[in-house]
Amino acid sequence: MFQGDIPESERIFYYETEKDDPIKTKEQEKTGRVELPADYVYIRKNPFVKLFSAILYRGFKLFARFYARFYLHMKVENRKLFKKVRKTGYVIYANHTNPFHDAFSPAIVADRHIYTIAIPANLYVPGVGKFLPYLGIMPLGSTPEQKAEFHTAIDYRLKQKNCLVIYPESHVWPYATKIRQFPQGDRSFVYPVRNNIPIFTMTTTYHKSKKKGQARPDMTVYVDGPFYPDPKLTDDENRAKLAKEAYESMVKYSRKNSYEYFQYRKKSDSQK
Repeated sequence: MFQGDIPESERIFYYETEKDDPIKTKEQEKTGRVELPADYVYIRKNPFVKLFSAILYRGFKLFARFYARFYLHMKVENRKLFKKVRKTGYVIYANHTNPFHDAFSPAIVADRHIYTIAIPANLYVPGVGKFLPYLGIMPLGSTPEQKAEFHTAIDYRLKQKNCLVIYPESHVWPYATKIRQFPQGDRSFVYPVRNNIPIFTMTTTYHKSKKKGQARPDMTVYVDGPFYPDPKLTDDENRAKLAKEAYESMVKYSRKNSYEYFQYRKKSDSQK
């Protein structure tokens, strides 16, 4: 989490396709796929669990502010745009470039409680995985029953006027400055369309650190939106519309990157 500068020789990643996953948990390495526990509960109604969750989330936000300001040296631009949406929930689509930043930062960028869609492998991250369900993680279901419960829980949280966070690039590419194509296409845009709510984008960019002798970059996060479903379009057309707007917005702000800490190089035929 508090990682120092990484040697330059270790900051080059060779990939075959943009779907490659350079960061895997030990559980993923062992099994190749991590399933959601059979007894996983998305909406916890026990009052003591809800109290514990509220206290933990408050502490989480305080830590996130400290971590973002003093370690990540993160600045946020255009946060005032969230004020345009008061009466409904909304969805944030963000580029996926730092495992800890992506876990913490949306909580202090958004103006309300966040719930983040993630793969079940995150529940096995040493030290923090077991606390994530109390902080708003929404792990994807493995069985048909779990998938139905997952969708019900998403709609429930959005009707509470909360914020749903989605990383449409799917896998973390540390410090990547390019926006990758969304491997699931417009599938993740079903949530704002189904609930008729707006979306925002949150694009993290990297810049050479102002701290003398530090190679690890500083961050600037750009908020853009809101983008709304069009009542004249079908659901399928609206998913495509929002996906296009989100991608183009993230590409636009990714051009503000000014420092390439990690290099991503496509493998040649001889390297495959």
